[in-house]
Amino acid sequence: MQKRIIESIHATLAESLVEVELDGNRALITVTSKVFEGKSRVQKQQLVYGCIDEFIKDGSLHAVTIRALTPD
Repeated sequence: MQKRIIESIHATLAESLVEVELDGNRALITVTSKVFEGKSRVQKQQLVYGCIDEFIKDGSLHAVTIRALTPD
């Protein structure tokens, strides 16, 4: 599952560093990308949620914490 989440994020945010920590159906996802520069916290999280929406909808992920960072 971890690999699938990372692949899904890379499919949209290709130049990103992605780390995923899973605990059952809970995840801590850290994404570092230049794409986030100039975006609000909400906009950054929306980008990541868009990448993992299928996992939330099918119940694979229930609780998600997202850290969306820029390289700086």
